[in-house]
Amino acid sequence: MTDVSATAHGSIVEPLIELARCSKLHRFIVAGPNSAELTIGLHRRGYSRVATTAICGLPQGQYDVGLVDWQGHSIKSLETTLDWLVHFLAPSAVLVISIDAPERSASRKLGSMLERLGFGVEVGTRCGHCFAIAARRRDAVQMAIAA
Repeated sequence: MTDVSATAHGSIVEPLIELARCSKLHRFIVAGPNSAELTIGLHRRGYSRVATTAICGLPQGQYDVGLVDWQGHSIKSLETTLDWLVHFLAPSAVLVISIDAPERSASRKLGSMLERLGFGVEVGTRCGHCFAIAARRRDAVQMAIAA
């Protein structure tokens, strides 16, 4: 687990971009209660291919990166959002989720939730007062290893 500090304004945009290992050419879908702020932060850094869940259209596996800022909300409500969001992600997409620094049980619950959706956690990091993880579909990881 790495330690990445958030900016002075509490922004988690940089750590999330770092976890996603993405470029400005990737297509992003942003979800969560703080999605407007996250979208603005991405645009300020030159990421122009960003959609929020309010304007994303039909789910067709069209996004390379899913960013979810879920601080201050329950892990149970996150599950409902992820069930819906994963259909917008391409098979090789990365899903990056930021939550309040979890207790061990919340961390395990998030891991099992992602496992159920077919994702494997690649890395986790502390970002100031929150915790962020990056996950990919298990079959995409196996295909990359085979190549």
